[in-house]
Amino acid sequence: MEKIKMTTPIVEMDGDEMTRILWKMIKDHLLTPYIELNTEYYDLGLEHRNETNDQVTVDSANATKKHKVAVKCATITPNAARMDEYTLKEMWKSPNGTIRAILDGTVFRAPIVVKGIEPCVKNWKKPITIARHAYGDVYKGVEMKIPEAGKVELVYTKENGEVEKECIHNFTGSGIVQGMHNVNESIESFAKSCFNYALDVKQDLWFATKDTISKKYDHTFKDIFQEIFEKDFKTKFEEAGIQYFYTLIDDAVARVMKSEGGYIWACKNYDGDVMSDMISSAFGSLAMMTSVLVSPEGYYEYEAAHGTVQRHYYKHLKGEETSTNSVATIFAWTGALRKRGELDNNTELMAFADKLDHATLKTIEDGKMTKDLALITTFENPVVLNSEDFIKEVAKNL
Repeated sequence: MEKIKMTTPIVEMDGDEMTRILWKMIKDHLLTPYIELNTEYYDLGLEHRNETNDQVTVDSANATKKHKVAVKCATITPNAARMDEYTLKEMWKSPNGTIRAILDGTVFRAPIVVKGIEPCVKNWKKPITIARHAYGDVYKGVEMKIPEAGKVELVYTKENGEVEKECIHNFTGSGIVQGMHNVNESIESFAKSCFNYALDVKQDLWFATKDTISKKYDHTFKDIFQEIFEKDFKTKFEEAGIQYFYTLIDDAVARVMKSEGGYIWACKNYDGDVMSDMISSAFGSLAMMTSVLVSPEGYYEYEAAHGTVQRHYYKHLKGEETSTNSVATIFAWTGALRKRGELDNNTELMAFADKLDHATLKTIEDGKMTKDLALITTFENPVVLNSEDFIKEVAKNL
């Protein structure tokens, strides 16, 4: 067959450990036989990040701004043990954090729903996508241990020297205190990304905070979302036949548990961190969770929601067989290829992405899967395949 052509490249960000091994297998068996793959390649493996003083991560993010679509393999965020293992110059930051900051993006995570892997919540029929604000709050918090009695205040000094103060607490003994912040510009970007993504996928958007208790901090989030919706998105949502819905976070949790899914749930940073893990676990497996970073300017970066599968990589290095789930990484590729096709009006590329998704799910629905899924499937006597054989089975279906 004649290979499908790509006019514009996608930015390809290679990664680490077992996912790097899967990355090559996916390209060799599922992509390059059918597509004249046009990518601008960046090696975000930890060794290369170390060699370039992490400049390669910055370059890959800037390339995404140029080409608008990227696909990323899972990468290591080093800790002290990794410093020694890879003889690093310094403890480099999370590549995802660096890319997120440069693209000013919001992370959308959705489970891959497939027959045979049933959600713990029996009424969930469709994916629930978590949109997590990825700036500020406790993640940029400042903390103190209070050793003894004393007054703790929140102090704001204006540029002209004027001072405003709020008493946080008069301590009569020891305790703890935390200060956190956010900025309107980041909240506005978050809101616009959420509204645009909802229009992209034609799904309702929910947003939830605790504005009844946090009457200034959380209420500001609520107000910014509402203002942007009324000004720029209300008519577009009506035309698309979708809704924007605000409620309190505790009410949202209750509603989510009773719903059948099929919407986007926008959360502040901490809420999104917790809820995305709850959703992925309840739907079956973190290895079956997609992740896309979307910026208000229309940049998209697709990846799997999971890490580099370190334990399997060490087995692979010893020559032992692994059964590593590649589904979310395959879906990262199909997400990027579909978006590239959309932006370039390349219907062949979009159709290919749909077919590869279908072939991957059909493999599991035929009872052929990796070990992690075999442990939780409702199918009797599933066929457990190793890492490469699963990808080859997908290729047969494709």
